[in-house]
Amino acid sequence: MTVHVTGKIRKPGVYLLPAGARVTDAVAAAGGVSRGASTGPLNLARRLIDGEQIVVGTTGQATQAHASPIADPATTVLDLNSATTDQLEQLPGVGEVLAARIAEFRDTHGGFTTVEQLREVTGIGPRKYDELKPKVRV
Repeated sequence: MTVHVTGKIRKPGVYLLPAGARVTDAVAAAGGVSRGASTGPLNLARRLIDGEQIVVGTTGQATQAHASPIADPATTVLDLNSATTDQLEQLPGVGEVLAARIAEFRDTHGGFTTVEQLREVTGIGPRKYDELKPKVRV
């Protein structure tokens, strides 16, 4: 899998890592954290998702390129593989628990390959899936 490691890191760049690699592996491949920097809220044990961006040592730290606040939840289409749990909670009918389940599914399965995989998340039935489908992508 390919990931982009940036921020307060010794050798920022794009790295090719084996399937199943974790955030800590990406940080190590990029030479480790810069002197005086911290990984902060970054979950070093989380499995990586192909194509993601790991941002190290920044305030309001994001782990993916598209992890930015939602401007208008009514018109935004979220990427299931890069949305934060806070962003997922902005989807219709998705609260804290369901957002955590979506993120857990993503982390344990190495990311979503299709929107239809949402049906496999506990708590998403046919009606909720129909509501979410136009609001998400992979």
